[in-house]
Amino acid sequence: MQKFEAIPKKWGSSLGIIIPKEIAQKRNIKENEKIIVEIKKGVLAKEFFGLFKGWNKSTDELKKEMKQGWK
Repeated sequence: MQKFEAIPKKWGSSLGIIIPKEIAQKRNIKENEKIIVEIKKGVLAKEFFGLFKGWNKSTDELKKEMKQGWK
């Protein structure tokens, strides 16, 4: 499997990505040949903010709980 980052661009009413020439050559990908693409979206740190609303424990409390769990 070959991995690379790509930024989708508008292509008509769809989005398209470009396979770099080096990867296409290395994997012997030809024009109009069917390939399988696996998509994984990267997660940005800002998407985590506000995720744990109502979380009231301080880091010291969490640390104490973890230490108790090891006893």
